[in-house]
Parts: sequence; C-alpha cells; structure tokens
Amino acid sequence: MTRKWQKMASIGRKRIASTWPTRKMAAANHSNKSSIVDKGCFSIYTMDKKRFVIPLAFLSNSVFCELFKMSEEEFGLPSDGPITLPCDSVVMNYIVSIVKRGLAKDLEKAVLNFITTYSCSLDTYADQGHADQQSVLVCGF
Repeated sequence: MTRKWQKMASIGRKRIASTWPTRKMAAANHSNKSSIVDKGCFSIYTMDKKRFVIPLAFLSNSVFCELFKMSEEEFGLPSDGPITLPCDSVVMNYIVSIVKRGLAKDLEKAVLNFITTYSCSLDTYADQGHADQQSVLVCGF
C-alpha cells in the first residue's frame, strides 16, 4: 500500500480529494479545513473518523508502514474511499508528533510494539462490552 501511494505521488503529484464526509477535521496541520490536501501530503482517517493530513515523507517511516499493513489486514484496500488506520485520533496525534521529532531506533521499536499491542488490546476490550468507555493512553519513555 505504501508503494502504491509513493507511485501515485510521483506521477504528477495530483491532489487527492476525499469523498468521505466529516464534521470536524483533525489534521496534523489544523489550518487545513479543505477536503483537498496540499501538494506533498495525503489524508488518512482514524477509526473515530478523524482526518489527518500527513506529509508524503512519512510513507517511508516504519511506524506508518506498520499502520498501513494493519489497516490492510483489518479493512482491506479501499478502492474509492479513504484509508482508515486501525487506531484512534489520540494515538495518531501521538504518533505524528513523535515521527515529526524524529525517532531513535529503540524508540521506533517501542512505538511499533505499542501500536501492535494497542490494536489487539482495544479489540479485546471492545469484545468484552466496554467499547462505550473511554480508553486511557499511558506512555513513558
């Protein structure tokens, strides 16, 4: 999926419009309220339907590659809709902020371990009938 986005980006760097309606757009760049993303960026959605505008440079990051793999496994490849990542907006805000700052290899491994564990534990927690309760994210580095 990552290669597909990189290929699309290199072929003329066209703007990608979203056809998915949103009420409040939560983007990495909060000033972008349009459904059309800037050149050099792409948009993704989280499971709680929040929109993020991410720089294409993040496609080569192993954390985002893992999120795309998890998305493909959980939701399949979207043919005409947006890409939805298997995490909520709180986790995505955290991931975007640490990727922007740059990751040391040990921190990168910890984040990869966290996102795979977090996804599984949320699924199990929701299956137990606690999906309506708010989850708490606690991280320490």
